[in-house]
Parts: sequence; structure tokens; C-alpha cells
Amino acid sequence: MNSHDSYGRVYPNDEMGHERLCDRNQCAVLSEVVVMPTVRMLETSIWVPRTREELFPFFADAANLNVLTPPWLDFKIVTPLPIDMKQGVLIDYRIGLKGVPMKWRTLISAWEPPVRFVDEQIRGPYSLWRHEHIFEPDRGGTNCIDRVSYSHWGGPIAEKLLVRPDLERIFAYRREKMAELFGKAAVKA
Repeated sequence: MNSHDSYGRVYPNDEMGHERLCDRNQCAVLSEVVVMPTVRMLETSIWVPRTREELFPFFADAANLNVLTPPWLDFKIVTPLPIDMKQGVLIDYRIGLKGVPMKWRTLISAWEPPVRFVDEQIRGPYSLWRHEHIFEPDRGGTNCIDRVSYSHWGGPIAEKLLVRPDLERIFAYRREKMAELFGKAAVKA
């Protein structure tokens, strides 16, 4: 396919499909430049006095995500319940982030009961969101680990003032709820 300029002149694309701008038989290839935001990590964990075989069914029921999500996010699962959780499942949600309603779609990209599962954002507020839920046997109970890789377009100021504090609040709420649900002996791992 060829490119056209504003005057209707036709310029050939190179073999990779990059546009060429030509002037007097000299061409320069315009390559695509993609700037990706920084990938950041957030990892939290809590030890609970339950086996992973006891815990995993709670996490296998998508409706329980409502229990672990703070009310200030106005979280709602849009996909009809119950959801048969397995690798390849898509789940749609609505959230309110700082009062702005947003759609969020995740893909369950790994499903390994009772060891781990991974949800990855397909559509939503982040340019990357990969949340790995890990259940490790430990001291007769389970160390529940949330490992999140994420990036956003806001840059370091948005990260410091908005994104990271919100994520830390969300996961602190999640740990508190898990402690309530699964035993007072639950502790940060």
C-alpha cells in the first residue's frame, strides 16, 4: 500500500509497511516509535490459618471479589453470575475511580487450583495490569500473595500522588477483609 501526502502525491511504503517521505528521489523511512510507561510492581501478602484447599474455593467464586473490594470503588461485576472460573474466561466489571465510571475487562490467563491464578486487564484504566494470586502452604496455614505488575500513562507524579496510594489502600482493605473472613490469627507475611 502507498502513502499520500496532503497534495495527493503518492509515496511507496517500504517492504515492512513503513511510510516513506520522498523528496527529489531521496526517501526517509518513518519507523513506528512506541513509548511504553514504566512497569511497576506491588506485592502484598497475608498469612491465614487455613489450608489453600480450604481457601481456593472462596477465590474461585468471582462474586466474592465484591467482598474483597473497598466500597469506595463502586465495584460491580457485569458478567452474569455464576462464572465458571477457568483459564480463558473473560470477566467484565464497572468501577468508579475518583468518581469517574470505568469499564474493566479481565482475562483469567492462568488457573491452577489451589496453587495460583492470574487475571490480566484486557480493557480498563491501566496500560498494563497483571494480578497473580498465589497460595503457598506455610506453618500449617497459607501465605496468600498478591503480586501485581502494572503501568499507567500518568507518569511518576501520578504514581506517587494518586495511583500507588490508591493501590496500597485497596490491597490493605483486601488484607483486612481476609483477616476477618479467615481467622483472627491472620498476619501480614
